[in-house]
Amino acid sequence: MIEIIIKQIKSAVKMNKNKQQSPSTKKTNRPNEVPVEILEQLNSGIRESANLAEMLAIDFATLISYVIPEISNDANKYFKSSDGITKRMLIAGELLSKNLGATNLDSIAKHPADTVRSWAAYAIASIPDITLSERLNLIQPLADDNHFNVREWAWLALRPHITVNIQNAIELMAPWVEESSPNIRRFAIESTRPRGVWCPHIQELKKNPQIGLPLLEPVKADTSRYVQDSVGNWLNDAAKQQPDWVLSICKRWQVESNTKQTTRICSRALRNLKKYKAT
Repeated sequence: MIEIIIKQIKSAVKMNKNKQQSPSTKKTNRPNEVPVEILEQLNSGIRESANLAEMLAIDFATLISYVIPEISNDANKYFKSSDGITKRMLIAGELLSKNLGATNLDSIAKHPADTVRSWAAYAIASIPDITLSERLNLIQPLADDNHFNVREWAWLALRPHITVNIQNAIELMAPWVEESSPNIRRFAIESTRPRGVWCPHIQELKKNPQIGLPLLEPVKADTSRYVQDSVGNWLNDAAKQQPDWVLSICKRWQVESNTKQTTRICSRALRNLKKYKAT
């Protein structure tokens, strides 16, 4: 059954990549600056958000009423204004999983709204009684989504499952850092950062960052700046507790890989270490 669902989601995401409506080009820095006409389109799920401000401006209760009409009368009770964005994403994902079921996630994965596709990631995270390997297979199409928000929420959604069994997660994602898509390579790195952003820390990696080397080594000279930034940030996280280890890794990498890509990664990794001296 899971194999069928995976195929459905991959097919849906592939079909959707050419159908997504272009987001607004008007820059907005705060949710309350989003123009009314754009906000209406965002809330009805017919356009993608152009930036984080637009995404944060969306009324989740209104949007989910378009996705799951049968709960429209009660939608407001699920989302509190005091809830942070991550909690609201989690609630939305659980509602999708409960009301649509795992077998219907492909319809969400091809939705024109990036926020709804991001909810699909949290729906995958909330499916009961499946393995981490199955969750990763389900999430991979969303990890490779065209929209930056979907890619970001994809790893955040699975982070708790990755954290509780980090050794297994690293083993399962080792092939991901060999993938042709930089989005997939970046997911494997970003989802395992020792500290990360908007998420709990992975204590085991803070203490023993060498556990992450099977993911880091293959991308030490990655040609994608998107991946380079993630690798540098991963090591910068580790440097907070294990500065000598990060220094030794960067020193070795710069000997083994005398490239501008590796130099950029190491500069980012060591940016907060006062004892680092540029070579």
